[in-house]
Amino acid sequence: MTQSAGAVLHDKSHCPPGCTDAHVTSRIIAAASDLALFVGPDGTIHSVTVGDSVSTHPWSDLVGKRLDETIAPDSKSKAELLLNEARAGTVTRAREINLQAGSGTEVPFRFSAVRLDDEQHVVALGRDLRPLATLQQQMVGSQQAMDREFEKLRQAETRYRLLFQVTAEAVLAADAATLKVVESNPAAASVYDTSAQAMQGRSLQELVDAKSWPAVQSVLAAAESGGHPAPISVQLPNAQRSALFSATAFRQAGSLLLLVRLRPVGDAGAVDGSTTSRGARVLAVVERLPDAFVVIGEDRRILLANPAFCDMVQQTSEAQVLGQPLDRWLGRPGVDLNILLANLREHGTVRNFATIITGDYNAPQEAVVSAVSAPHAKVPCLGFVIRTVSARLGVVPTGADVPTPRSVDQLLELVGRVSLKEIVRESTDMIERLCIEAALKVSGDNRASAAQLLGLSRQGLYSKLRRHGLGDLDPRDFG
Repeated sequence: MTQSAGAVLHDKSHCPPGCTDAHVTSRIIAAASDLALFVGPDGTIHSVTVGDSVSTHPWSDLVGKRLDETIAPDSKSKAELLLNEARAGTVTRAREINLQAGSGTEVPFRFSAVRLDDEQHVVALGRDLRPLATLQQQMVGSQQAMDREFEKLRQAETRYRLLFQVTAEAVLAADAATLKVVESNPAAASVYDTSAQAMQGRSLQELVDAKSWPAVQSVLAAAESGGHPAPISVQLPNAQRSALFSATAFRQAGSLLLLVRLRPVGDAGAVDGSTTSRGARVLAVVERLPDAFVVIGEDRRILLANPAFCDMVQQTSEAQVLGQPLDRWLGRPGVDLNILLANLREHGTVRNFATIITGDYNAPQEAVVSAVSAPHAKVPCLGFVIRTVSARLGVVPTGADVPTPRSVDQLLELVGRVSLKEIVRESTDMIERLCIEAALKVSGDNRASAAQLLGLSRQGLYSKLRRHGLGDLDPRDFG
């Protein structure tokens, strides 16, 4: 029997109802579905109507077989429910069923079923799901490709954002229409002794001296026209310093932006090179200083820090600490830095102030701070030299290394250095030690009497004496 699209393939010994109009019926069913199966009351497939989209498969082999023999094992329960609902005369819910089309090939269909007569003949109408599956696969592939591209963009943005933040060169992004700063890196903020947030919204005209503004306007105009103007020397406002100014135009989200770079070239107000040379020597010494050195503004934010400070707080570069509040790492929050600043305002200098320094990834360390105030500088600031106790004494203090306090004053000194749990434990040890010492004193160093006074067994007292390091103990006392 030859199969063709729209043809009715049937077993003539089991002609379905309306068989005389088979050709008309086949055309109607072929238009309504891709594959129609006429199933008898016993579940045998009597005939098959094939649509154009599935005509390449040998569906004629299904005629004469039971329906449950022609479907994939995972679809048998769904096919049984479909036939039962149709024979009961209820509206069937479409179900996805995989048919075996010979040679082990499975073709997915979405079947609904209708009862034809009272003899429980059923026609199952199926739509080929392969085009939909192909479309879904294409959508999944497109989504995955988009996700990969977005991930590449995010990684690229992260790399350039990190470069923007850590570069030592001052970089600004400004709107070409308004000439207002939309973004700046920490290096640019340090040039103007402010924070990156405070830089936003400032006009480029505010960032250079009035005498240098006409030359800057020429550079900006050349950059906006697509040129690559050479850097020019400009004066910075309110400070006798000069810088190399350059600009490049670029477009982003339909707007024209200007990328401005500033490179300070030293103290323009010096009569000769001696002042600049001395400043360079001082900076070179500060950079190599083994103790941490940091300068903050009146807002407590860091303006300058040497590599030793970056190592102490576990940051990789100065750019990561610039603009950050010093009490993020120094002292107990809201306590030590307030005391330091109050003393600096009153006396101008502070020597050997005991505090703690906490890195981003390690436990607090004891430290000693010396500080000085420079209120009459061009930019009022405060300088701090920080030295850890471990660097001075060659030991690393931890909570476990804190000596057992022998008085309430010593106990109070532990606040902020160790946790409350450790303080309670240390206070318990201190009380226990004081009580044992008092009992030994009252008993005239008679340990048996001291044990009775404390309500302890002799062995218990010996254990506590050994733990606290009190007196000389005979090993035989411990059995």
